Amino acid sequence: MSVMIAVLGEAVVDLVETAEPGLYRAHPGGSPLNVAVGLARLGHPTALLARLSQDAFGRMFRSHLAASGVDLGHLVEASQPSTLAVASLDPAGAATYDFWVEGTADWQWTPAELAGPLPDGVVALHTGSMALEVPPGAGVVADLVRREHERGQVTISYDPNVRLARLGPREPALHRVEELVGLSDVVKVSADDLAWLLPAEEPAAVARRWAKAGPALVVVTLGAAGAVGATAGGVEQHRPAPPVDVVDTVGAGDAFASGLLGWLADRGALGPAGRAALAGLDRDAVAEMLDRAALVAALTCARPGADPPTRAEVEQAAAVTEQSPSMEMGTT
Repeated sequence: MSVMIAVLGEAVVDLVETAEPGLYRAHPGGSPLNVAVGLARLGHPTALLARLSQDAFGRMFRSHLAASGVDLGHLVEASQPSTLAVASLDPAGAATYDFWVEGTADWQWTPAELAGPLPDGVVALHTGSMALEVPPGAGVVADLVRREHERGQVTISYDPNVRLARLGPREPALHRVEELVGLSDVVKVSADDLAWLLPAEEPAAVARRWAKAGPALVVVTLGAAGAVGATAGGVEQHRPAPPVDVVDTVGAGDAFASGLLGWLADRGALGPAGRAALAGLDRDAVAEMLDRAALVAALTCARPGADPPTRAEVEQAAAVTEQSPSMEMGTT
């Protein structure tokens, strides 16, 4: 296998509300699937490790992944149905979700399906969201993260993207999230998640604290206020969000994560050979990284559903952005 980023987690059908009341359109979604698609469109060899149903939505996922250039060789064929998420949009295009997860394909991981180390050539593993919330698969995914942390051959990237955990007590969810933060090298988390997990702490303070707990880099997306990044070496940067006419925010945070990992991959900061580069990020580098990730998210907000941009689209937009004053957008 060539140098590759592996993304582990769910593929979810996003039923997104349209302008016509009561009418919904189905989009391929799920945070890990979105990140994999985003990375592949940015030109990075990417494999999705997911359990895909054999139903009509499963076929939609496969077609979407293949069209975006994601490696399908590590998918598990599942007999269970696909997971559904109904996304309702407010007047500003911000999405809220209701989920149908009982007995669906994404959460039925067995130890045999995720046995052994990741294949040679994988330099990073990204995971998070409901894959680490819904049993019985959540425990199997967490075990793989622990093993890969101990093996030390891949950069571990984690986005809590707290969803179903909000339906239960906060303390167990926070304990699980902070355990996984301690196993990770890169953490991306939204201010919205932190407002539920740690309501008494400011996002930048959480970023600083988590960056001392194991990760080399912690980034918090702040919606219209941009993003803040903190490193284990003590670097901290806050950057504003770029301009965009928001259609909806579906997949914006996932696009940000793909932009973040893509930037690190471009600079050789992933995998064992990239540890020094990741640990040595200075203020200018963190600012450049946050700006690029936010631009990827902004372009996703400019069109419906989780539809991240290609590298060519990002480069074209970057050239325009360099000549334009900063404005606000929402990314969570």
